Amino acid sequence: MKTAYDIIIRPVITEQSMEDLDIKKYAFEVDKHANKIEIKKAIEEIFGVTVVKVTTTNVRGKEKRTGAYPKGMTATWKKAVVKLSADSKSIELFEGMA
Repeated sequence: MKTAYDIIIRPVITEQSMEDLDIKKYAFEVDKHANKIEIKKAIEEIFGVTVVKVTTTNVRGKEKRTGAYPKGMTATWKKAVVKLSADSKSIELFEGMA
């Protein structure tokens, strides 16, 4: 059985994710095999908030070069964007970022 901390890997902090903080949308990198129900329960357990909607996307790895010959790939990962309810508190992890 996976714990909530196994499902949520790290927050995704980009310009686009910071613009969505005022409408209570937060982005996280999650386990590739986690589904929306597991992600919702993990966010609610870790941060003590109420989740309304979860959207997920698989981010494909990009081809990268390390010199002239060897080509490699960056890792593929799964991103989840979580929308909180209007009466829910905000996530403190993102407080000083915006």
